Formats: sequence, C-alpha cells, structure tokens
Amino acid sequence: MAKKTINDFAQMVEKGEKIVYLTAYDYLTAKMQEKAGVDMILVGDSLGMVCLGYDTTFPVTMDDMVRHCQAVRRGAPNTFIVGDMPYMSYQKSDEDAVANAGRLVKEALVDCIKLEGGGEMIASRVKAIQQAGILVMGHIGLTPQFMGQIGGYKAQGRSAAAAMKIVDQAKVIEEAGAFSILVEGVPTAVGKAITERAGIPILGIGAGSYTHGQLLIYADMVGMYDNFTPKFVKKYANVGEVLTNAFKEYTEEVRQGQFPVDDEHTYKMSDEEVKEFLVALEK
Repeated sequence: MAKKTINDFAQMVEKGEKIVYLTAYDYLTAKMQEKAGVDMILVGDSLGMVCLGYDTTFPVTMDDMVRHCQAVRRGAPNTFIVGDMPYMSYQKSDEDAVANAGRLVKEALVDCIKLEGGGEMIASRVKAIQQAGILVMGHIGLTPQFMGQIGGYKAQGRSAAAAMKIVDQAKVIEEAGAFSILVEGVPTAVGKAITERAGIPILGIGAGSYTHGQLLIYADMVGMYDNFTPKFVKKYANVGEVLTNAFKEYTEEVRQGQFPVDDEHTYKMSDEEVKEFLVALEK
C-alpha cells in the first residue's frame, strides 16, 4: 500500500471518497490499522489520557509525542501520520512552534502536524510552520487544550453566534495555509457549513456526516478506554472486556497451578540429557 499524499486526499475530496482517520499511539496498534487500510493516523495528545493515565492532555510533553510518533511510524511505515502539538509547544511564539513541529518531522518522521485553536495567534503559528515546509492540520470546535476557556469537554457551536465563530475560524486557518482542518464536537449543521465552504479536506470527530472524512480515538471505538465515552463514538468491539477476562483467567490458572502445563508450555530435554543433568547435580 502506497502512503497517501496531500494530492491523494485532494482527489478523494473531489471524487466524494471519504477519508478514514484513526488515532494510534504505539507500534502494534499502528501496524493493525495499516493492515486495515486506514488512510491517515493521528498520534494525538489524547495519549496523555489513554496511555499515560492523566486526567487531561495538558501534562503531555514534546518528548512524549516524539517517542509515541516514532513507535507509530515504525508500525505504519506506509500510512500518512499526523503528530499532535502538545500544550505549550506552540502557544508561546512562532519560533517555538516551528522548532517543535520540526522535531516531530525530523525525529519521528510524521507527515503533518496538528495544532488546536482558531484566531489570529493560531493563524500566525500555522503560517510560520507552513512556511518552514511542514504540513499543518488545524483543529477547531471542541479543543481540549482550550477547555478552560470553552467550559470543559462539551459540544461547541450550539448557538448561531457560536456556530458562526467556528465557521470564521475555519476560514482563517485555511487562509493561513493549513492543508486540512479537524472539526470536533459540533452540530451537524456546523460541520456541513464548514465543509461546503472549504477548499481543503475537512475531517470530523463528532461533527456529523458531511465532513470529508471521520476520526475516532481508537481506544473509544474498541471499548478499551472506559473512563467516559463521548456521544459521537460508535463501539465496534469490546476489547477491554476481552482483555480483562483473559487477565482474570490467567490469574486464576497461575494461582491454582493450572498454568503452565509442562508438556505443553515448556522447553524439553532429551532423556539422556536429563539423566546426565541429574548426575551432575549429585556431584
């Protein structure tokens, strides 16, 4: 499978083909997603909650992102990979933004970086990173790094004024040079309006069916992350239950002496070698 490029995504949009987008944070998951044929993988700062056990994405560092992006790249060498810019890796200045985006490209070989927010400050960061030769994906709507300002993890754009603000943000981010925009947690009408007005691929996570593609956090859609489940998630499997049951069965068998079974699960010696070994023990 050849890795898709921005030209491929543009052609998919033109043909009306949906872009399939999932998160991954490790080698094995990325490997399976590439086998499944996903178009694009996001190494999201959601790894802070899904992998590292934080309550929010705020503690995630650039070193965290680089390490996880490297693992995903090794697992999915032929898939377009987007690396998330963690909190305070780009907010301070254009220079910081370019340097940290460059780390994800240079050290982890991502194809694109993603940053959250709208407005002139974010537009400046997008423009600077893009001018450095790095592809940028915007992220508007429900933006976890701005949850203090937006009132927590809740849907955005539910009033006409709020919806128009998000539509305006999409325009600003596109004009700044983003190659694509992720729209999260907005009513279908808002996702549709942004998509119809955009000249770039619009991807949605909880933004309705009209966007050019869909993203889900993989741990949500396979039932591994059960702290909470957003309204927009469809569960395609309950891997969490399968794993928990397997761990329970293993625990019971070890405690009861049922595992391992020597004839099935251990390495063997020839009878002659066993005799020689037992003689050596007696010397």
